[in-house]
Amino acid sequence: MIKARLFTDGGSRGNPGPAAYGYVLEDAAGTVLDARGEVIGVATNNVAEYSGLVAGLAKAVELGVAELEVVSDSELMVRQMTGDYRVKNQGLKPLFERASGLESKIAKVSYRAVRREHNKLADQLVNEALDAASTL
Repeated sequence: MIKARLFTDGGSRGNPGPAAYGYVLEDAAGTVLDARGEVIGVATNNVAEYSGLVAGLAKAVELGVAELEVVSDSELMVRQMTGDYRVKNQGLKPLFERASGLESKIAKVSYRAVRREHNKLADQLVNEALDAASTL
């Protein structure tokens, strides 16, 4: 049984504006299984946050992770995924539904909201993706 931790982040320069997500998936020992930063075009910050979650969950499912802790600095997303808040924004509903579908393929998923400084690598991947895209 693979236990893992998924650090996710998303950001936009402008809201909406050029946006990207980043995630880092590591096993229980802290070994990085996958890390990715990707530009998603013009989007809101919340869409970028959810895009990172969806991409990270998809990789966790692909790798056969059975127990996953999701760590994010998006309190809104964490509270929506745990059911504390309803998803009212029409732009977020499809991403929420996709994330929920992927989550259902993992035996146990928990969520933890942290401050940005505790999510540095995922945040760095977002900014590197945006910086690279702006030089094209």
